[in-house]
Amino acid sequence: MLNKLKIIPRGINLVLIAIATTLLIVYQGVAMDHTEYDTGYEVWGSDQSNSVVGIQTVGTDGGLIWIWDSKDIEKQIESGVEAQPLGCDGNNRPGDGPCDVNVVFPPTLAEYDENGATGQTIGDLPGFGRLHGMITDPQNKYLNVNLFTPGGGYVGIMDGETKEAIALFRVTATNGSPAERSVHMSFWNNDGSALLVANLNGKLLERIDITRDDQGKITNAIYNKSASLGVGKGMEVTDSATVYHGKNAHNHELIGEITGSYEQTAMADLTPNGKCKENGCGEAEQNAELGGRTNNLIICPIVSSSNHAYITLAGGGLLVANTEQTPMNIVGEYDNQILNGAGCGGVEVNGKMWLNAGISASDAGATQSTFTIYNIDDSAFGETANAPNTPAPEVVYKDADNTATNGNTTGETANNSGQLPGVTNRRDSHGLARTVDGVYIHSVDRIQNTIEVFNSETFAHTSYDLTSENGQGNGIGSCAMVSINDDTELPKNDPAPDLMEESPDGKYLYVAFRGAIPVSVAHSSQGSCPGVGVVALENNGASGRLVSVLRSSNTEDTAQLASIAGGHNYQGSEHSDLHGVTIRKK
Repeated sequence: MLNKLKIIPRGINLVLIAIATTLLIVYQGVAMDHTEYDTGYEVWGSDQSNSVVGIQTVGTDGGLIWIWDSKDIEKQIESGVEAQPLGCDGNNRPGDGPCDVNVVFPPTLAEYDENGATGQTIGDLPGFGRLHGMITDPQNKYLNVNLFTPGGGYVGIMDGETKEAIALFRVTATNGSPAERSVHMSFWNNDGSALLVANLNGKLLERIDITRDDQGKITNAIYNKSASLGVGKGMEVTDSATVYHGKNAHNHELIGEITGSYEQTAMADLTPNGKCKENGCGEAEQNAELGGRTNNLIICPIVSSSNHAYITLAGGGLLVANTEQTPMNIVGEYDNQILNGAGCGGVEVNGKMWLNAGISASDAGATQSTFTIYNIDDSAFGETANAPNTPAPEVVYKDADNTATNGNTTGETANNSGQLPGVTNRRDSHGLARTVDGVYIHSVDRIQNTIEVFNSETFAHTSYDLTSENGQGNGIGSCAMVSINDDTELPKNDPAPDLMEESPDGKYLYVAFRGAIPVSVAHSSQGSCPGVGVVALENNGASGRLVSVLRSSNTEDTAQLASIAGGHNYQGSEHSDLHGVTIRKK
């Protein structure tokens, strides 16, 4: 029965390409004791492409999980022997992957709400697709699974060792937007006792409470409706959250339950300071004075060590929530002129939250250019709400050519230079990562194929590229060697870096590289070497260079985009599109 996990079902036959540099790297890494990580780690990549043949729309059915073992990655870097992805049958064999989301979470799983079975299964329902990202829990035992098809709204949990599903939920539907619900991402809290879910189209921050035994094993996952926090205006729940039960691909029962009731006070229009959570909730004077918050589709609830969720918003501005309260409540609010949109990346160093601002995911983003980095003191938030825009965020870096969009009030209103490498001068800050010692913060530019580096104490700033051999413009980079070659007009050596994460030994950054048919934010993320880039950190983490690419491939997905704004209308067969990457220590 489990042999079906070794291949992609329903006719999918993926071709794995994993070619690396063949040169032995002379590595100047972050100085630290590596003995703690002798057992190695796994790199998990989230592929948004469809894992079902014949689907017409991109990112709507299934998705692929690419898992590589660090020992195989080291061999690829040192000798060019390609690392093979692991399967999800529990044997962790290289070459058995990638894993199909539709197999990990079988379509026969039955839906339940607080009143019992609804009579529907996953196979009956829409939107079970677009694997947008996965994040490992603090215990390094489990990973969340975020499926981002608008209108779908599914979030799951997988066991990292056995690679099996243990829980699956569908988030709440609201009148917050026409799509009603979707899961952009979810984040574990500081001790893994809760999973905070960004219901983007529902404009809700939701919480799944996690119970564990003394060894950290999850014994239950409880979708707590009473914890939900609405951030839109005039909000109404149109469909309750649900949970799925039945046997996974390993013949084990899923866990999970729904509890509580939605609190009207948490769905109210106003912040504790009497301002509209989202502009237009009432009288004009109820909008915040410095731009307010124009569009509160939730992008990411980035969680600090004190369990504050920094809720980044599509139209800019920020809400900070205390996630330990039930319902969760707002303790900080920022206008979009103070903290521009549209941020996604965030990391914490020494009690300071680092956040970014990039371009919009909507069509409006096609002419935007934004690269901004902020720093906020997390310790300044308490149990009650701060005054608006307090504490003031420190602007670490703001590109001089940012467009006057998403709350930024200076610059040109549009940048029409597209996204083709060598032509465009647009910028898009997205993924953020810190070195293991916290001395340096790395931030990708999704359009320019660079990584900007900031000293976390002095804010001193340098950069390196992902297109050359040495990261400083000399030599041919690893992406060029493995670029898609079935469309001569597609620009080569175009990594299109997205989310990233540092390795636990401090040697590498692993960066998701986008594909030629980008499922999301197509106007800034078309790339030529889909997979996971391996960046060797140098000079104690102050710089880096791309040394290898773990290439992914999906040539059976047939969905197409009508056009790719500012890019090339790719005519080939490669559909793989990795958006997220995470690390699990073994």
